[in-house]
Amino acid sequence: MNTLNDNAQAGFELLHAEGATTPIKGWVHGVPLEDQAHRQLQNIAELPFVGPWVAVMPDVHLGKGATVGSVVPTRGAIIPAAVGVDIGCGMAAVRTTLTANDLPDDLALLRNSIERSVPVGNGPGGNHRRVPDSVGTLLTRSGLVERLAHIREKHPKIRPDRIDVQAGTLGGGNHFIEICLDEADSVWVMLHSGSRGTGNLVGTYFIEQARRQLEKRVLGYHLPDKDLAFFLEGEALFDDYVEAVSWAQDYARINREAMMARVLHEMRHRLPKFKLDRMAVNCHHNYVQREQHGGESLLVTRKGAVSAREGELGIIPGSMGTRSYIVRGKGNADSFHSCSHGAGRVMSRTAARRSITLKQHREATAHVECRKDQGVIDESPAAYKSIDAVMAAQTDLVEVVHTLRQVVCIKG
Repeated sequence: MNTLNDNAQAGFELLHAEGATTPIKGWVHGVPLEDQAHRQLQNIAELPFVGPWVAVMPDVHLGKGATVGSVVPTRGAIIPAAVGVDIGCGMAAVRTTLTANDLPDDLALLRNSIERSVPVGNGPGGNHRRVPDSVGTLLTRSGLVERLAHIREKHPKIRPDRIDVQAGTLGGGNHFIEICLDEADSVWVMLHSGSRGTGNLVGTYFIEQARRQLEKRVLGYHLPDKDLAFFLEGEALFDDYVEAVSWAQDYARINREAMMARVLHEMRHRLPKFKLDRMAVNCHHNYVQREQHGGESLLVTRKGAVSAREGELGIIPGSMGTRSYIVRGKGNADSFHSCSHGAGRVMSRTAARRSITLKQHREATAHVECRKDQGVIDESPAAYKSIDAVMAAQTDLVEVVHTLRQVVCIKG
C-alpha cells in the first residue's frame, strides 16, 4: 500500500491516505506497517484541523486513539486520546564512570536490590509502602501538589491521591529499568516510565469529556473514530486539558528523576565508588506541546515519538535482549524534528502470549539478568520489530551516539 514518492531519498514515503487531504509522511522503509495502523493514520489525516501533514515513525503500530509512532500536528484543536493515558511516558538514561569490570559476576543480587528499592508493577504492590523523604521533598519543591489541587478545584472528579506513593515507581507493561554497557564497556542506567496512575486518571477523565463535547458539536465533516474527539482552542476545557496534561508531563519527568536516584543509591551500596558522567538524557515520548514549524504555531502530539531537534539527545530503546541507542537529532523538518521511541510492537500482547514459548524467551534473553517467566512473554524480543531495521529507516532523523546492550533488565 505504500507508494514511494519523489522525496524518498530524504527517507520518507508518502503513504496512501484515501479520503484525506492531509499527506502522511512515513519513515517505514524496511519495516512492517499493519493495515489497521495504516487505516488509523488515514482517519487522523481526514480531520480538517490536522496538518500540514502527519509524520509516521518506523516503530509505528496500532494504538488506542492514535497510532503509536506518529507525530500529529493540529491547528486550534487538541485530541486527548491521541496523547493517551500514559501521559509523559518517556525515557531517562545516565552514564556512570563504572565499567563492565566493576560489575559483580552475580548480577541477580544487584537486580534484587533495585527491585526492593523501586516498587514495580501495577496495583498497590507497585506503590511505596512508606513515602521516602527524598520523594516527598522533590514533590514539595516542584509545586506539583499545589498545581494538582488547582486542577481538582475545577474538576473534582479527578481524585487521585497517589502522587506521593507512586513518584519513583516503575509501573508495569513495557516499562523497565536497565543496567547497560556501551561500546566502550561504560556502565549506563536507563529506565522507562511515565505519570503512573494519576496520569491515567487525568487522561481518562479528559478523553471522556472530549467525547461528551463531541455529542454536542455540529460538524460539517465526518469524524471517523470517536477516539478522535477533540477540544477547540478558546473552549474552557481546552485550557483545562492543557493545564492538566502539562502537570502530568512534569510529574512523569519527576517520577523518572526519583526512580533514577533510587537506582543509583542501590548501585552505590553494591558497586565500587563512581561518579555520574555529564552524558544524561530525560525525554518524553507520549506528550503534546506547542511548537513553531515553518513559521506556524502548532500543537504537536508525539504518540510514541521523541523530539529530535538538531543536536538534541534522545533515547531509542530496543526490546528485552536487544540493543538500545543514545541518539542525536538531525533536526529533520519533515518529521517535525522527531524520531522513533523504540522498536515498536509487531505482535499484540495476546498474540505474543499465544505464540512465543518460554523456551524462546529464555533463549532470546540468555545474556540478560531478567525475568524468564510466563508473565513477561508479551515483552519478549519476538513481540517487537527488528531494532536494526527501525534504526536503518531513520538515518536522516538521528545519528547514533552510543549503542547500549543490557546486562540487567527489570520489568514490572
